[in-house]
Amino acid sequence: MSGTYEGTLYIGNKRYSSWSLRGWLAVRLAALDVEEVVIPFTRPGPTPQIAQLSPTGLVPYLEHRGARVWESLAICDYCAELAPGLWPEDRVARAHARSISAEMHAGFRELRMAMWMNLGRDFAGLGRTPGALADIARIETVWAETRAQFGAGGPFLFGPTFGAADAMYAPVVARFLSWKPELSAGSQSYCAAVRAHPLVAAWYEAAAAEPPEWLLDGYETV
Repeated sequence: MSGTYEGTLYIGNKRYSSWSLRGWLAVRLAALDVEEVVIPFTRPGPTPQIAQLSPTGLVPYLEHRGARVWESLAICDYCAELAPGLWPEDRVARAHARSISAEMHAGFRELRMAMWMNLGRDFAGLGRTPGALADIARIETVWAETRAQFGAGGPFLFGPTFGAADAMYAPVVARFLSWKPELSAGSQSYCAAVRAHPLVAAWYEAAAAEPPEWLLDGYETV
């Protein structure tokens, strides 16, 4: 930690790091006063600087006021302790938000493998493996049911406020915008709302400004 910050958030390349995006959104939504440190990935194998720093060798990794927090969902929960509005106030809605966020954290492996996050490429029409398409169908169901039950009055999963559940699904939106699978009108509307959120827009801008030497062939080619 340096300067007058209350902690540090370590993340990977904004162009590629879907998990970093989740943690970063939660930290920014909660307005934590932390320094942001980007550690560019190296390949092959794990990135040594991250492996030496983070308990799991992965990012995001948050240090804040003596707390050490890793895993994106744990960072969301930690941030929600300081900014309770990140989860819905209503008990039933909050239970639903946590459930779909945990499902995102633990699942959709086929989508992750077939359609990785790359904010600077157009992979339209590619990556449509049977497993990825099954994951996309489930995600569309989650979005549609959540918005129908809890999302009245706004474009996000739980209405007008972009919260922790939206942060958990933001990298999925990024994948959909790059790979362009067939989506329902409702899913397209949700993707547009997430992409237009000021924090998501800021992440995209920062990703576009990353130096060319940070590009990795494994993420740039199909």
